[in-house]
Amino acid sequence: METDDPTTTDGPLDRQDFETQVTGIAALAEPVRRDLYRFVVAQATPVSRDRAAAGVGVARHTAKFHLDKLVDDGLLVVEFGRPPGRSGPGAGRPAKLYRRSSRELAVSLPERHYELAGRLLAQAVTDAERDGVAVGDALRHAAHAAGQILGERARRQAGKRPSRSALLAAATDVLVECGYEPRNDDAGMFLINCPFHALAQEYTALVCGMNLELMNGLAAGLGLATLAPRLDPAPGRCCVRLGTSTGDAPRERAEEKLA
Repeated sequence: METDDPTTTDGPLDRQDFETQVTGIAALAEPVRRDLYRFVVAQATPVSRDRAAAGVGVARHTAKFHLDKLVDDGLLVVEFGRPPGRSGPGAGRPAKLYRRSSRELAVSLPERHYELAGRLLAQAVTDAERDGVAVGDALRHAAHAAGQILGERARRQAGKRPSRSALLAAATDVLVECGYEPRNDDAGMFLINCPFHALAQEYTALVCGMNLELMNGLAAGLGLATLAPRLDPAPGRCCVRLGTSTGDAPRERAEEKLA
């Protein structure tokens, strides 16, 4: 069973992306701007300033200001065209028209990555049907492969012939990008946030098992045997703990720990 890199399309937010997303969503807090956005996206064709102004009952110059702000914030895009029935010589300059941007904006605090979970589940169903294996086994395989990609990415970030501390630092950075909020203590590393929290509430064994295999894959990709993931659920944090010493308890299967 082969998997592409499912972690790239889900795109953990860097600082600039986060600020852009927040700005775009915050733009809709202004009532007139929100009304204009709703009007534009409800239309079957791109909308002129005059039509948008009439549609929400504001002056043309007011509509122009807010529509252009929505463009600046990435929520609308501009194209130029003539109204229906006006073409050829004497039709005048093409009008500025607005339509919804294809960009998707979403900010979750704490950070969630439900698209990644969805992609892993879709991969598992596809693989299970193709290869005649159980969906749960296919999901563990897909999650491990995705985690290994993350681990290999972290190993590259750690540089040539990295030390153990450099590998751990790179692993921490990758986990932060994925929304896990890692913390260190005397027993190793634990993860404050679960990027799949809502799913984990309803499908605990399935999602925690997927999380465990993501972390197993991460450790394998890093090539750091002492980073031994195991299930250790507790209130206020993710279900997986990553040990950083050889004395840590052995890994346990999700169905055994969560039964």
